[in-house]
Amino acid sequence: MIETIHEEWKSLLQEFFNEVLLDESKILVVGCSTSEVLGHKIGTNSTLDAAKVIYKELRSFQKKLNFHLAVQCCEHLNRALVVEREFAIHKNLEIVNAIPSPKAGGAFATIVYHNMRDAVLVESIKADVGIDIGDTLIGMHIKNVAIPMRLSKNSLGHSHVNFATTRPKYIGGNRTQYEHINEVDYHCE
Repeated sequence: MIETIHEEWKSLLQEFFNEVLLDESKILVVGCSTSEVLGHKIGTNSTLDAAKVIYKELRSFQKKLNFHLAVQCCEHLNRALVVEREFAIHKNLEIVNAIPSPKAGGAFATIVYHNMRDAVLVESIKADVGIDIGDTLIGMHIKNVAIPMRLSKNSLGHSHVNFATTRPKYIGGNRTQYEHINEVDYHCE
């Protein structure tokens, strides 16, 4: 089953990263229930082996694209996020005092925490894109205008998977412009 998950995940990630533009300025939030991936009820059978496979493939894309990764813990840690300490400090994120474990945080967050250079947990974040494996409810950590992505497949193992990107909010009323129009030269010389 783990090998099948690896191949499915690799294919899903390739399609996802072909559709989103990520670089060092972007944040990807991921929530993952390894229990759901293996066909169990969320929070009942955290599996480190599945978490390792999912993280290793995700990490290989992160190394290529250089985006920031935030991994959501389970409800027992109030859905706090695992991030690199340097990133948390740079973004002025509030660091909280906890270390995830398979029974409090989840297997995926635990694996990520122990494989980052200097991991910490933060309370919240506003990510540019998100992946929710097993309906872990990452929406609270995505920027306000989330856009669901429809990939060719929406499952990993036995779990449902949601992919999302975001866009800036449209503000203003009927006189607001949302695209630059070159009818007038506004430049000073």
